[in-house]
Amino acid sequence: MDFSLNEEQREAQKMVRDFVQKEVMPDIGEWDRKQEMNPSILPRMGELGILGICIPVRYGGQGFDYITLGLVCEELERGDTTLRVVMSVHMGLNSLALLQWGTEEQKQRFLVPQARGEKYAAFCLTEPNAGSDAAALQTTARKVGNKYILNGEKMWISLASKAHHFLVVARTDPNAPKPSAGLTAFIVTSDMPGVTTGDIHGKLGVRAGSTGWVKMENVEVPEENRLGEEGEGFKIAMSCLDNGRYTVAAGATGLIRACLEESVNYALERETFGKPIAHHQLVKQKIAWMRQWYDTSWLLVMRAGWMKNQGVRNTRETSLAKWYATDHSVKAALEAVQVFGAYGYSDEYPVERYLRNSKGAVIYEGTSEIHTLMQADYALGFREDRPLRCELPAYDAEFWQAEA
Repeated sequence: MDFSLNEEQREAQKMVRDFVQKEVMPDIGEWDRKQEMNPSILPRMGELGILGICIPVRYGGQGFDYITLGLVCEELERGDTTLRVVMSVHMGLNSLALLQWGTEEQKQRFLVPQARGEKYAAFCLTEPNAGSDAAALQTTARKVGNKYILNGEKMWISLASKAHHFLVVARTDPNAPKPSAGLTAFIVTSDMPGVTTGDIHGKLGVRAGSTGWVKMENVEVPEENRLGEEGEGFKIAMSCLDNGRYTVAAGATGLIRACLEESVNYALERETFGKPIAHHQLVKQKIAWMRQWYDTSWLLVMRAGWMKNQGVRNTRETSLAKWYATDHSVKAALEAVQVFGAYGYSDEYPVERYLRNSKGAVIYEGTSEIHTLMQADYALGFREDRPLRCELPAYDAEFWQAEA
């Protein structure tokens, strides 16, 4: 495994870094206080090709590899978590699922406009009474002729009111021997009769983003919008989470870096007892911790990205990266607030926003407790990575960058 970045990866990293620095960071605090999403963010990300960064050119994307996706997510969350959340749902949980599981016709209809940034996508698994216990979801899909009738409500859906396409997991077989075996995945569009959406306000963090609910009342979904086979919904959802968790881990790494950079700058400027606080040993300790947490998280994310490039199943490695990076992004944000002291407790500086934003990632895409159990089960031999019917394709530069 080579840790050096190639020229294409560095160029993509710089492009996103410049976008965040010039177009996001100057006014992200204002949008956070408004609890609204800047309406120019999604179109701008589409224009820059970010929304299709690691989708093959033949499907409207930019043709970069999965490591580049991780680098992009790190840079986006360096600016604000809301930008990385866009990539987690649009790319990690939806577009990569279409690339992995979709038919050629589905890729042309849905993946191409998503990769071009013409349409936005979301992922609908969580419900009011089904979060970590995903197999307990209650949304139903009843087969009638050549279509399915969907009924149910999804909750805590990022981009709920912005997305054009939803990847929805619903129950097609209520009598399946295992609850997870009765689930099926569908592509639902926001303009289908019976689909309504709304926003959730009053969140602790990620306030400059869109989070909401999606309700389906007798929504008729054509059979050709089914993703995979009947009964594969749980398997597809878990493969989506492998990709989404990778983006979350990479983003959390960017948040740690943001805490480190802000703390270093402040520690060199702020003086107490006649010298910059950077010379106080316990401030140095906090800086050192953040450096350690950033480097470790970065290495775990890069390993997961490298495995994705190889087409190797990486559920355990991605889980470990997500668990470690998100837990330590919370710790880094806490330490950054402490470095800033009273100023860290106000929105005059960004570290209080980092702290609020950091908390969500230890809950969504598998709580830290879920990942703790997963890692224990892998270590104890109770769990192993089994091949899926359809694995995320290995990165092939010739194919990814070739025109259709």
